[in-house]
Amino acid sequence: MYIVILAGGSGTRFWPLSRTSRPKQLISICGDRTMLQRTVERVLPLKPKRIMIVTNVLQAEETRHQVSGYHGVPIDVVAEPVARNTAPAIGLAATIIAAHDPRGVMVVLPADHFIRDEDALRTTLVAAGHTARNGYLVTLGIVPSRPETGYGYIEADTELRGQGPFPVRRFVEKPPLEDALRYLDEGSYFWNSGMFIWRCDTILEEIATHMPDLSSLLTEISFTGDVWELSDLQSQIGELFPRAASISIDYGIMERSDRVQVLPVEMGWSDVGSWSALPEVIEPDGDGTVSVNTAGHIAIDSRDCLIYGDGRLVATVGVSNLIVVSTPDALLVCHRERAQEVKKVVAELSARGMETLL
Repeated sequence: MYIVILAGGSGTRFWPLSRTSRPKQLISICGDRTMLQRTVERVLPLKPKRIMIVTNVLQAEETRHQVSGYHGVPIDVVAEPVARNTAPAIGLAATIIAAHDPRGVMVVLPADHFIRDEDALRTTLVAAGHTARNGYLVTLGIVPSRPETGYGYIEADTELRGQGPFPVRRFVEKPPLEDALRYLDEGSYFWNSGMFIWRCDTILEEIATHMPDLSSLLTEISFTGDVWELSDLQSQIGELFPRAASISIDYGIMERSDRVQVLPVEMGWSDVGSWSALPEVIEPDGDGTVSVNTAGHIAIDSRDCLIYGDGRLVATVGVSNLIVVSTPDALLVCHRERAQEVKKVVAELSARGMETLL
């Protein structure tokens, strides 16, 4: 089993803590380890043959630094010269692994997700690997706990099999509340986790079928000497990658292939997509407030706030449902219901040329 960790995201919805050079996956939202480090540590018990982290050139040095202390499993870092979404990143990783082990099972994981029950993840990945060896594209579907409108869904054909994996009927975009309530009631819909398991040759065959332009680019990669000496490939990646179309693996392959199966899992999962997700990973206090990295929080007639204090004492008076994030050079104050719009601040900073704050 090979682990591929996608770690090239920008994490703009976690500004001002998340920045271009240190995005969400490279910072610690809670605890003393970053989200990337937590992702690496949760797969080490599986004893994978290798771990490959696909990131971008701006984050490659910090990524290497953060994983340099892990031993026993080789960890490779591949740097994309430009962002091209998940399909080219996954295709590149599959091409590299296949040059050494064409039928190797490849697990694709995002670097910035929270998982409370890590044993459940590992057990599910092992089960998914058995299905993947039979030539299927397996994706993990999170058993929904609420009618969430912020996630994509996977509709499964659950009629003939017990616990799965199940054939996938369709992928559904983020639904309105009415549909999300129905999905929860029907029981055949699962949250799309963005976690995948397949053989390298299987995904490359599907890329050749459904994304021939990307497949053509990948076949241009030539290997000489030690296939795992990835520094030798960097110049080729730098030349080829900008020519790839920017498209996700969901749109490019998963929604088109007839070989997709979903394996449901309950593991206390969150994609930690914005500041508003903190209560999913950190227990709120009695007033519903989550305080992180503060010297203390004094709440006077305040509740349901999310506070990152940068080591400071924070006091709130007569407020509720606020996000307050303090860093040395910026302060964010935002209503919790508008947490997704923090990325607009990043866009505005870019438009104003305020690069030092990005």
